[in-house]
Amino acid sequence: MLTEWLLGSSPVAVMVYDRQLRSIWQNAAMARLLGLSEHDRQGKRLVDVLDGPDVTAWEQQMRQVLLTGESALAAEIHGRAVTHPEHDRVFAVSASALKGHDGQVRGVCTVAADITEEYQARQRLALLNEASTRIGSTLDVIRTAQELADVAVPLIGDWVNVDLLDTLLEGEEPGPFAEGVALRRVANQSVIPGAPEALRQVGEVDFYPAHSPPVRCMATSRAILHRVTDPAVQDWLAKDPVRADSFRENDFKSIMGVPVCARGTVLGVAIFLRRSARRFTDGDRLLAEDLVARAAVCLDNARRFSRERTAALGLQQSLLPRGIPQQPAVEAAYRYLPAGGRTGVGGDWFDVIPLSGARVALVVGDVVGHGLEAAAAMGRLRTAVRTLADVDVPPDELLTRLDDLVLRIADEDGGPGTTTADLGATCAYAVYDPVSRTCTCARAGHPPPFVVDADGTAKQVKVPVGPPLGLGSLPFESVEVPLDDGSLIALYTDGLLDAHKRDLDLGLDRLRTALARPCPSLEDLCDSVVADMVPTGHSDDIALVIARTRPLDTAHVAAMEVPADPAAVADTRSWALDRLAAWGLDDHSFVTELVVSELVTNAIRYGQPPIQLRLLNVGNLICEVSDASSTAPHMRRARLSDEGGRGLLLVAQLTHRWGTRHSRQGKTIWCEQPIRASS
Repeated sequence: MLTEWLLGSSPVAVMVYDRQLRSIWQNAAMARLLGLSEHDRQGKRLVDVLDGPDVTAWEQQMRQVLLTGESALAAEIHGRAVTHPEHDRVFAVSASALKGHDGQVRGVCTVAADITEEYQARQRLALLNEASTRIGSTLDVIRTAQELADVAVPLIGDWVNVDLLDTLLEGEEPGPFAEGVALRRVANQSVIPGAPEALRQVGEVDFYPAHSPPVRCMATSRAILHRVTDPAVQDWLAKDPVRADSFRENDFKSIMGVPVCARGTVLGVAIFLRRSARRFTDGDRLLAEDLVARAAVCLDNARRFSRERTAALGLQQSLLPRGIPQQPAVEAAYRYLPAGGRTGVGGDWFDVIPLSGARVALVVGDVVGHGLEAAAAMGRLRTAVRTLADVDVPPDELLTRLDDLVLRIADEDGGPGTTTADLGATCAYAVYDPVSRTCTCARAGHPPPFVVDADGTAKQVKVPVGPPLGLGSLPFESVEVPLDDGSLIALYTDGLLDAHKRDLDLGLDRLRTALARPCPSLEDLCDSVVADMVPTGHSDDIALVIARTRPLDTAHVAAMEVPADPAAVADTRSWALDRLAAWGLDDHSFVTELVVSELVTNAIRYGQPPIQLRLLNVGNLICEVSDASSTAPHMRRARLSDEGGRGLLLVAQLTHRWGTRHSRQGKTIWCEQPIRASS
């Protein structure tokens, strides 16, 4: 009696079972724990008063106690009291054998404690730890939302939807919402096999009226918890029969909405649904709010990244060539692939620049870094390269001047602690001359160009490597390479070798093989090279330019050596008119005769021998006069009393373009006339 009195008043829940595992005694604490009435206390097995997946297994352990007489250490069982099926509980239980004086096992005594809150706290902590590693693994809005849904099921809900404002997916700032809101389903997850057809699928738009719980949740920035039978939910479903049918078919009993908010901005709503009778609690709300808050920061980061990437990509696309104009010297094709993943848009660029004398410049470059700053720096450098190319300086000198520009940019724009290396870039610059059939190349910290001979042999051009732009430490050198008719010139950025960046030689060998593969066109060759070299999800920008040379034969080029004698001017005019007649360009005789007379006279009077006159028929009629002097003429405004000084002004007025280019042997004055069809 003393033992029964002590255990009966003990706060520890105790129950005694006979050898058939039927309850023969329990104290008041156990009755309260299991929700047993006075009538239910006797003769019940554990499975009669507790329902759950672990209950049967625990009864098996109790049978082992009866058989062996050894106690069963504490274990956790999950279950619901039959009298309160809506409440899931977790119990810590242990069992000991009850022996008689003869040592025989007569029954089992179990001790139980309700550890639901402790268990839920551990689960929440584990879930939040898992969420910290699983949510936000990428800067992709859709994937981040799906990671949130995957983590939340089944611990918080049986079904989870994540709906976001459409503006978020476009990288824009979310706008206000008043009379309802249209949200796009970006993620869902469920314990139900297959997706309920009546509910919106990923990618579809769902409209929520202003009176609906999800919109109220977003408007107040506070979570809402409802039973489906609550008036607020019933009023919503009454006006949306399709949704009401879905709730009925899937037997949803509880709904919880949590606003997706980050940095004071509402991005959407996460909706949690349960089919069980267990309603959402404040503990569930706190857990869901914490989980959604973590995901919301990742979603907002992804939104901001998407917005910046969209802006950077738009800026970059506006600064890159929109196409390659027809060139007499080369046929060219290109590919540009912006970086994906977390890195964002980089600063790679390319260009095909027409030069005087029917020559063409091929350029590729790579600015350090990613994002808007890299795209803007790329635009500045591409503009600088075009300006320097228009001055017609040799490739090595162009890179030297570009290097000086990067140094100035670093001094002007660099903040404290910024070095020129932080603002640096690499560049490769090649000039092809279709008359001499040579390619002159220079590079600044850039991978070497490739040349593919007419027979299909691909080889690297051994261009001396200079330092990256912005270091200003070493000079740049160029190399001149003779090319066969129909050779290919390939320039590229290091993103093309990204898959093999740990082994540069392997990447270059693969590129050599890819370039040597026969293809019917340059476009097909570009596609083939990209397919062979570029991995899925490449992390750097890729620029590739491939040009096939078109050398000019003697039928399109004519040149004569001009004596340093003013009397020779008349002979040069006659020679030029004969060439035009042979090409069927008599309509251009008047302008050409005047241009030749003026340029040759200037070369004889102010230049130094040797002097050469050259005409090129390449879609435009180009007239060039070269001499050994480095002094360049300039156009000036002549006074009324001046006898001369109007020659270059006439040349500029009568021709389409004109200019001067310098070389190590002197200078060349040139002008172009568009060839018009004869009437």
